[in-house]
Amino acid sequence: MAVTISEEVKQLGLETHVLELEVDGLTVVPPSVHGVAMDVFDEMVELLLARSEQMIGCRFTLDRGPHGNLEFSPNAAGLSAVDKDNRKPGQFLIQQLARHHRLFRDLAVNPAAVALMRHMIGDDATRFSSHNSFVKWQDDFGYGPTLGLHCDQTQMPRPWGRAALTANTNWCLTDYTREGGSFAYVPGSHRLGHRPEQPRAASRAVPVECAKGSVIVFHGATWHGAFPRLIPGMRLSIANYYRHHMVMSQEDIRGTFPRELADDCDDPALFKQLAGFNDRFPYAEQSQAVPVLADA
Repeated sequence: MAVTISEEVKQLGLETHVLELEVDGLTVVPPSVHGVAMDVFDEMVELLLARSEQMIGCRFTLDRGPHGNLEFSPNAAGLSAVDKDNRKPGQFLIQQLARHHRLFRDLAVNPAAVALMRHMIGDDATRFSSHNSFVKWQDDFGYGPTLGLHCDQTQMPRPWGRAALTANTNWCLTDYTREGGSFAYVPGSHRLGHRPEQPRAASRAVPVECAKGSVIVFHGATWHGAFPRLIPGMRLSIANYYRHHMVMSQEDIRGTFPRELADDCDDPALFKQLAGFNDRFPYAEQSQAVPVLADA
């Protein structure tokens, strides 16, 4: 089947990355292509380390991770099955990131990332789902033998078509290596159209090793997870997640995101469109025309 390349993709020089998405379900875009400067990544690292300390109550540094002995409470909300079995945490999630600083909002409307999202999901259909950060440190277990492999659009009814119902970005704020807990995925798995089958999936997974400043872009049907971090220090990333407008968002961005913050970014009009501020659905009041008496 022929691949349609948009003018936006051509202007940004993303044709090779589109081809990789079509074949492998994943591509790595370097800073020389997406245009985000390295000093911006350095500043985002400092913001996330400070936010981690604020949330947890102990210092975090890139060479050590948390300066404290952490655990998950057995009654904590939002614990995964892995975390319930292994209460010694090796990572946590900072959610609603776009509310915390303009740099995170700028990242969410990065032209290269958005162009690739639109290629997979559809020009007019692409919307935000969530903006989060994975804060990860040394932990030999990680997600366990399955590597946590999953599809982001796994809750959507099948059969899945070629177009992505969701698609994701993973901005690398530190170097990604296998021993450092890199991203894992199964090349071409997005074309299978179903959830990962274990243990076959884990045996086929490969690491995505790339330098700080890269952004990993992948299809919502791609089988992906992560290797455990076996060495000291931290792996920091930002996951800006996108969806088709007919798919429910993870974060209630349309309903709760402060409108004044949407104006404070590199492209306010694009941010508002992707946030779905003016979408017809879901409606909160009468939205369809009502007839009136002709002779009134």
